[in-house]
Amino acid sequence: MPRRGGLRPCPTPGCPELTRGGRCEDCKHEADQRRGSSSERGYGRRHRERFRTRVLAKHPVCQVCRQAPATEADHHPIDRRTLELRGLDPDDPVYGRGLCKPCHSRETAKHQPGGWHADQQQ
Repeated sequence: MPRRGGLRPCPTPGCPELTRGGRCEDCKHEADQRRGSSSERGYGRRHRERFRTRVLAKHPVCQVCRQAPATEADHHPIDRRTLELRGLDPDDPVYGRGLCKPCHSRETAKHQPGGWHADQQQ
């Protein structure tokens, strides 16, 4: 489809809307509703207290670049979903490492190239 004034088709399959980039507002809203809250996805108070706080205390410097302060608690070497499927506690800090935001984004893109929902859409 040719672009008009920098507009592109919404990437949601079957959606006819044109956008300036990314999903149209209706598709964004629908995806947010399906995604659920952070607590519903397992990242509530218990996760912050047990996992994030302890992982960042254990790894105050990013474990990938070893330069920046760690601000993100990353499930590693086993991702959260796999831990749950194996019946392991995903909030146990032994399954985490501290990363800076850029390294966490890069690692997430590498290990979840289609996003968190890619596996669930099949």
